[in-house]
Amino acid sequence: MLKLIQNEQAKIYIRKSSWVMYIILAAILIGFVFIQKNFADLNTEYQNDDWRQVLEDKNKKLEKEMKKDEFAAEINPLTIAKNNYYLENDIQPEPYDAWQFTKDAVLMVSSLAGLFTIIIAAGIVANEFNWGTIKLLLIRPISRSSILLSKYISILLFALYTLIFGLIFSWILGAIFFGVNGLNPSIVAETANGFKELAVVPQIFINYGYQLVGLVVMATFAFTISAVFRNGSLAIGVAIFLMMGSSTIVSFFLDKEWAKYILFVHTDLSQYAEGNEPMIEGMTLGFSITVLFVYYVIFMLLSWIVFTKRDVAGQ
Repeated sequence: MLKLIQNEQAKIYIRKSSWVMYIILAAILIGFVFIQKNFADLNTEYQNDDWRQVLEDKNKKLEKEMKKDEFAAEINPLTIAKNNYYLENDIQPEPYDAWQFTKDAVLMVSSLAGLFTIIIAAGIVANEFNWGTIKLLLIRPISRSSILLSKYISILLFALYTLIFGLIFSWILGAIFFGVNGLNPSIVAETANGFKELAVVPQIFINYGYQLVGLVVMATFAFTISAVFRNGSLAIGVAIFLMMGSSTIVSFFLDKEWAKYILFVHTDLSQYAEGNEPMIEGMTLGFSITVLFVYYVIFMLLSWIVFTKRDVAGQ
């Protein structure tokens, strides 16, 4: 099995397109760091001894804006409440640094990793049939189940490597452009019980964990289409369409009783994080995990049944 996985990994990374994906991810993160550098609130004005006065003046300015601008009247109260939390608890705002940039980049990294993993998963089985190399695999004294499993594990490893690359590269960029404010700085974030001071590093890994669930589900879905239909283009197209348009699709059926059984209602488990509400009232974390598990088993069974029973004599 280890040799099979090594062989599949070699086939993935020997292609230039796989490395282009990493280059694209790096380029987008570089663009994002420049956006943050020029437009994000870096908290630089709060790093002197007069930070309390600066915060109070900031609140007064925000309150004046609320009287003149309807949009400001909607968004400024949250900022004012956050500033008041700093003042009431005598917490000096931490400067924006590599850890906070890494946290802000989680969604971007995970989305791109998901997209790239879908592309790899969609072709990993289908391409064997398209290129005619499936016979070379099946004539070896190895079971079809082992071949399929090695391909699936290789997809998961690719997803993991891509996430790790995005995590490390975003932190390096953040360190270069914003510096590092200790090993585990804190931020003030909104929760279900109001604002709370949270450590950044655990939040980074929690957010990656939430995103990883959806990534694995979509990669498995693309893998299943690839195995069942032997069409990489179809698998890529359908998986990406559903990945990008899942929220729109779900919104059309939210008023239906059966909507809670739709796969895409459950792929984002962050809806159960503190301060958030589930997409459909009454859903629980346990229910979502159960639904995802059922879909996962169905996808894997379909892949296994079709791949192990298919006649390749005419390939």
